[in-house]
Amino acid sequence: MMEEMESIESNKTWRLVPLSPGHRPIGLKWVYKVKKDAAGDVVKHKARLVAKGYVQQPGVDFDEVFAPVARIESVRLLLALAAQEGWPVHHMDVKSAFLNGELNEEVYVRQPPGFIVAGQENMVLRLDKALYGLQQAPRAWNAKLDRTLGELGFSHSESEHAVYARGRGASRLLVGVYVDDLVITRNDAAEINHFKEQMKSRFKMSDLGLLCFYLGIEVQQGDDGIKLAQTAYARKILDRAGMGTCNPCH
Repeated sequence: MMEEMESIESNKTWRLVPLSPGHRPIGLKWVYKVKKDAAGDVVKHKARLVAKGYVQQPGVDFDEVFAPVARIESVRLLLALAAQEGWPVHHMDVKSAFLNGELNEEVYVRQPPGFIVAGQENMVLRLDKALYGLQQAPRAWNAKLDRTLGELGFSHSESEHAVYARGRGASRLLVGVYVDDLVITRNDAAEINHFKEQMKSRFKMSDLGLLCFYLGIEVQQGDDGIKLAQTAYARKILDRAGMGTCNPCH
């Protein structure tokens, strides 16, 4: 929780102000999550401060909310192209991505539970940037990322808005975007590393190296190509249906 608060404050997400007349502050709550890898082992405990976006009113608290993400078919196509060309596929993750989205609307939230400033209990927080849970948060983050990739010389595919390319032919760098996950591929490792450094200079990034687990898909990269599996996902479905101990059949 302290890490989440430090991340929000270092990002200059909000300002402590008196509530403007005619506005209603949105409540905040803490959400706790355990992140696991492909084998089901716990890799991280996360605490996320989330806005109660379900109380927001269209036309008052937000206007547009749509944000594109790469379709699973596009992700598979990207991996198939990399396998055919023998390119490595890398994975990066933006830390607290939605906190980077810049808001156009005037939005106020209550002070977070457990972190209310003593003596200023009646003050609220005006958001300059988005918080998780806000209706417009995905769109604000996507607009920021799209603008950043455009500044770095990328253009998005006409048929898939969440796939970006820079360069031409064999020297083309491809990036697939799914919210805050970036899948990167090209035949030149130096160019991939250059792009990673460009992104790290603009956002707080996690460099996850070669892609091995993405959207529930296990990815194995080798000299003989790229193999995909969903073993953990299949097990999860069986366990949810109470069939984890059943006898297998064709």
